[in-house]
Amino acid sequence: MLHADCALCHSPGGTVLWQNEQLRVIDAGDALYPGFTRVIWTAHVVEMTDLTTAEQAELLRFVLLVEQVQRAELKPAKVNLAAFGNVVPHLHWHVIPRWQDDPHFPQAVWSALPQADAKAQAAQETRRAGVQQQLNAYHQALVTRLDSR
Repeated sequence: MLHADCALCHSPGGTVLWQNEQLRVIDAGDALYPGFTRVIWTAHVVEMTDLTTAEQAELLRFVLLVEQVQRAELKPAKVNLAAFGNVVPHLHWHVIPRWQDDPHFPQAVWSALPQADAKAQAAQETRRAGVQQQLNAYHQALVTRLDSR
């Protein structure tokens, strides 16, 4: 069921990498966080407890699979998992690769952007460029794993 005022009911929410009837996996296209991926439940529900136990397990299985592929392909220092829905109340999970030199580390990516000196900014840009070069391989590995699940 779609909700008339819900952005995720009427748009993919990013570049679709893979989908089935229940959910889609998208690249969020975040300039500061290449590899930022979302797993979006297709039907308009707001909370995990709106799903059946089997649906909850299926959604989490996909979220964890995305995390596994991020860790294997992008080799981040940490992966953040988040399901807020405060701004877009449609069930979706953020799977965010993090590095110790990223602009917000160790804070959340939604926190205020701290000032960084020129050396830190250069290091961040170098790392982002390196991750950007890995995105095609990450996307291919992700689709392969999702197809073979």
